[in-house]
Amino acid sequence: MNLLFMLDFTNRDEMKKSISKLRDDIRRMGNVNVNAIEEFKEISERYTFLKGQHDDLIESQQRLTGIIDELDKGMREQFSARFKDIQTEFDKAFKELFGGGKGTLELVEGEDILETGIKIIAQPPGKKLQNMMQLSGGEKSLTAIALLFAIQNLKPSPFCLLDEIEAALDDSNVDRFAKYLNKLTKNTQFIIITHRRGTMTAADRLYGITMQEKGISTLVSVNLIENDLED
Repeated sequence: MNLLFMLDFTNRDEMKKSISKLRDDIRRMGNVNVNAIEEFKEISERYTFLKGQHDDLIESQQRLTGIIDELDKGMREQFSARFKDIQTEFDKAFKELFGGGKGTLELVEGEDILETGIKIIAQPPGKKLQNMMQLSGGEKSLTAIALLFAIQNLKPSPFCLLDEIEAALDDSNVDRFAKYLNKLTKNTQFIIITHRRGTMTAADRLYGITMQEKGISTLVSVNLIENDLED
């Protein structure tokens, strides 16, 4: 703060008033901080450091937002393309497992494609097209199997474990399930936990647990391929 006064040294009273005013102004300014320059330097350096950190965070946020936008765009395009492929494969698997009919997949309209629900609509042979929830237990199970196999057909995995997924099927559908499963063994090795005769008959090797003596369990295995070759 710069103070500039024009003093009249010929007027004693005026000089006293000016001196008193100056003293009041100095008093109101408070104590003089002799370390102000050093403190300002430290605070300035701290501000510069934090400002740099803040700018880096803003830049990183913008880069991440851009990456997320690109990923969202790519996932939307990939999902749309793959969903169409799954629709086609699902209908094929459905017809083969049910011995006819029609299977359809639809996206719920008016929702984000990455968060939308999927409707599974099934039409077993001789029935009207209906929502999956209106099917019987066996039909629901076979429809779910058709969807699983449709995805498996598009991108076969080298190994797959199935735990009694055909338990709710009747004997004729179990046979169709086992027959279709054999087609997939060209690219995938399946281990199936089952109690159904039709599935076990189609297997290459059977493993089971028997208790010939009380309290002693024994693993039993049968290689059906070798049996067929010997016959």
